[in-house]
Amino acid sequence: MKPQQVRAFGKDLIGMGLLLLFLILFLFSDRLSESRYIQDLPAAWVNVNTLFLSIVIEAIPFILLGVFVSALIQIYISEETIRRYLPKNALGALFPAAVLGAIFPLCECAIVPVVARLVKKGMPLHVGVVFLVAAPILNPIVFASTFFAFGSSWTHPVLLTRMGLAFILSIIIGFVLFLLFRHTRQLRSQASSLTDHDHLHSHSHSHDEKPGVMQRIKDTVYHAVDEFFLMGKYLILGAFIASLFQTFLNRELLTTIGANEYSSTAVMMGFAYLLSLCSEADAFVAASFTQFSAGSLIAFLVYGPMLDLKNTFMLFAYFRPKFVIAFMVTVTITVFTAILIVNRFLLPNWYMWF
Repeated sequence: MKPQQVRAFGKDLIGMGLLLLFLILFLFSDRLSESRYIQDLPAAWVNVNTLFLSIVIEAIPFILLGVFVSALIQIYISEETIRRYLPKNALGALFPAAVLGAIFPLCECAIVPVVARLVKKGMPLHVGVVFLVAAPILNPIVFASTFFAFGSSWTHPVLLTRMGLAFILSIIIGFVLFLLFRHTRQLRSQASSLTDHDHLHSHSHSHDEKPGVMQRIKDTVYHAVDEFFLMGKYLILGAFIASLFQTFLNRELLTTIGANEYSSTAVMMGFAYLLSLCSEADAFVAASFTQFSAGSLIAFLVYGPMLDLKNTFMLFAYFRPKFVIAFMVTVTITVFTAILIVNRFLLPNWYMWF
């Protein structure tokens, strides 16, 4: 067996082990909770288990959606199609990418393999970045959840500012990363099993022969399963760390630190990163933090879907470390600066305008 195949097999083995552990915890959680070994554990660690399961269960439907969209892109969309429909002007493609993000109901964890697949197919990296940060916020499901979480008001500052900032900042972030990484390849094509699995499960079709419907369905399932195992182990690791922070972080300390606009914005951004909530559900969590300002809640709702602990692991799985670090720094500085501007100029005058 070749070294690449050994590495791919080892990664699959780890992924299957972690997924098997999750399935055991999920399917036998009631029996485990009644076990005297579990009852002897401190309540905090039982809470870690509960939170861990809730994060993974919340994310898995969207993970499945993401990997199947990614697989469909791999099988049905050619590089020529992407090049044909993308604007030739590199900067001119930023706006359409943000609009595209408003169409697909994908959360921040499900969007990563989709963007990686599109970049591999020929989409410019900076356009993929716009889609990566815009889609988890701008899509209709997130709009609806934010609408209902904040009083079902069309003019609520949190709802409209979240959507407006996501659109504007996604273009700014894409532009910055275009300046940093133009014409460079940042996919981890040699190390990521994204490529390894493509070789292991690819089928030999000649250029003149189009695969049949059943063959395309089989290929789609192969790619979806491969990417699910790839993402699954990172999802589970990120969810476990996030559940530790949710359990052991002192929320009273958070309230004290968040007394002014600078610290409250930083704290809520950090909280969003650590909690790693799916963007379809985070508005209901944000609405419960009544002691925080509207600006800091917007920071929570904009920053978390763009960057959190869970999708950080996934980004490192698909992209080179230099790019991921630059992406993280760019998103953090851009969101923090934008929230301070909103706090200073927009929110104080909001109810005068509406």
